[in-house]
Order: sequence, then structure tokens, then C-alpha cells
Amino acid sequence: MVQVFSASRIFDGTEFHDDHALIVEAGRVSGLMPRAEAPAADQHFDGLLVPAFLDLQVNGGGGVLVSGTTGVAELRQLCAAHQGLGSVGVMPTLITDTAEATAAVIAAGAEAARQQVPGFLGLHLEGPHLDPRRKGAHDPALVRKMEAGDLARLCAAAKALPALIVTLAPEAVSPEQIAALTAAGVIVSLGHSDCSYEQAEAGFRAGARMATHLYNAMSQMGHRSPGLVGAVLSGSCAAGLIADGVHVHPAAMQAALAARREGIFLVSDCMAFAGTDATEMLLNGRMVLRHDGRLTLEDGTLAGADLTLPEAVANVTRLGVPPDRALRMASAIPAGLIGRGAEYGHLTQGARAVALHLDAQLRCQGRIGF
Repeated sequence: MVQVFSASRIFDGTEFHDDHALIVEAGRVSGLMPRAEAPAADQHFDGLLVPAFLDLQVNGGGGVLVSGTTGVAELRQLCAAHQGLGSVGVMPTLITDTAEATAAVIAAGAEAARQQVPGFLGLHLEGPHLDPRRKGAHDPALVRKMEAGDLARLCAAAKALPALIVTLAPEAVSPEQIAALTAAGVIVSLGHSDCSYEQAEAGFRAGARMATHLYNAMSQMGHRSPGLVGAVLSGSCAAGLIADGVHVHPAAMQAALAARREGIFLVSDCMAFAGTDATEMLLNGRMVLRHDGRLTLEDGTLAGADLTLPEAVANVTRLGVPPDRALRMASAIPAGLIGRGAEYGHLTQGARAVALHLDAQLRCQGRIGF
């Protein structure tokens, strides 16, 4: 069946087209043409149609927090909540927990993949192999170095999941372990680390491909000690950015985006609050409070973000980032990082016909193809 969706403006992943129509056949884009030359539209959208967003770091959503008790039903609920918030696909993220909890979430993720849960892209395991000096909201009692059993579990998980990101600190693992993870198909991300620039570079040489929430919970950039921030800004790895204006000052975001013209992508780092009106929740037995766009533990430590990807895109455009680049930061770049660039991030022939409807302020108004 052929469907035609017209819009005031369509972003195909590279450029904008005014008053065009998207031609869809069997769930795939078969063409893009001026509206005047296209068949009658099945639906017209005032505003923008853009490639759907992918979020590679979501701790929760729709009232669900990823934990050792998370099952397929909860993953399904979480993914559905984020589809309503503008992300066609997400990577549910487990922060530092026990080996048993990690194994349970991996098993749930593998089953979600087998059941083809809509919107489930894989898992992001943020910890427990971190540096306690940069623990953030992670429980320091659960932070530990990687052992042989951990390595074997993660390598096996990479084969059972569509994609697996593991955030680790180079102080907590060896270069050989990073290389083994990479060889098994794990996307290794450096984060929650107080490492030196040299340690970070060794991690990237061993196979790490990205960094988790740039600037946050990592060694900062000094003129003699560039740290992990310096390694990211002077290198070529991918890096997630929480663009809520709380986790990273707008001036620091501008500096990073000027230093790195490619590779930085947007993440929400959201919690179970996303898509709900809740004002408090428990995280490993500790209360998280929601107030004025911030999520914090009772001592004021940031504990995830109160953010959606459409909001993040709008925020970076207000910093002067061109809209086409901002949109790629939420679509094409994360899609490519997890090996889904042929399907997502563009609305050109052969791509999956999944798109967001945004208004002039880049607020999500709806979607097609989900």
C-alpha cells in the first residue's frame, strides 16, 4: 500500500524541503517530491516532518525505572512512554547495580528483543565498573573493578541484544578487557571516570568508541591536564550530551559543539519521571526529587535529567546550532553509532518511514510510522 504524507517542511536527514510530500510504500520511504507533483496526500502536517529520534541513554520513563526487577512488561511500558515523547527507539539504561541485577536486566533485554518490543534498541549498562571518585548518583558500595565473570557476561550479552553500550572507567578495567568487549560487539563508552588524558587515550586505542554524558562525572579539561573532557574534545569519539542547561552550562555546550563539528549526539538521561507528573521516586533506596526542571538526590546531587530529546534539540538550536545539525544529533548520529544508520536518521529512499511531526518551536506534535 502506498501512503502520501505532505508537510510544510520536510527534513530528509541532510537538507530541508519546503511544501513537499513523503511517499511511503510497505513501511519504507520510496520518494520525496514537491507537493504539487505528488498524489493526493493521505495526511498533511503543518510544521516539520523529520527523521525520528533515538535516545541511547534512558534510565526510565512512564513510571518505570530500570532495575534488577525490570522485566519485558516494564521495558515495553518504558519504550511506549518514550515513543509518546518523541523517541522512536531507546536504549533502557541500568546504572550501577549488583552482578545479579545486571544479569536479570540482560535476560529481560534479550527476551524483549526476541519479542520485538516496539522501540527497544538494546541496553545501556552504565556501570558498575566505574571510578568511585566520579560516582555521581551511583551507589559507591556497588562500584567495582571488572572481573573475568563480568567480562564473559557482557560479551555473551552483546550476542543476545540488538545493541549493547557499556559505560566504564578506564581505571576499573584493563585495555585488554576493553579490546575483548569491542571484539565481542560491545560499544564501549568511557564515563564516570577521573582518568588522565593518557588513560583516556589508551582506552580509545583499545576500542572504546564513545563517552557518556560529556562533562558530567568525568575528569575536566585543564591546560596541563586535559583529562577525559580534553580527550573527547580533541579526538574523534562519539559523545552523548545532556542538553538541559542544568547538567552542562550553555557556554560549555557551545565550546564543545564548536570544538567538535561531528560526533556529539543528544541523550535525555531521563528517569522514570519522564511522561508522568510524579515529583519524587526512589533510586536504590534513595529519594530523588523533581523540582523546576532538575532531578536531585536529597543532598543536591544530580540524579538524571528531566528532559526529552525534542526539548534537547530545541535547547541546542537556541545556542546557535543550525537546525539540521541539531536534528542529526538526535537521529542520524545515534543511529550510526549503534549500527542502524541504514534504517534511521534519514527520510530518503529505502529508509524506514518513521518520522516526527514538530512545530516551529521544535515541539513534538505527533509521529508517523511507529
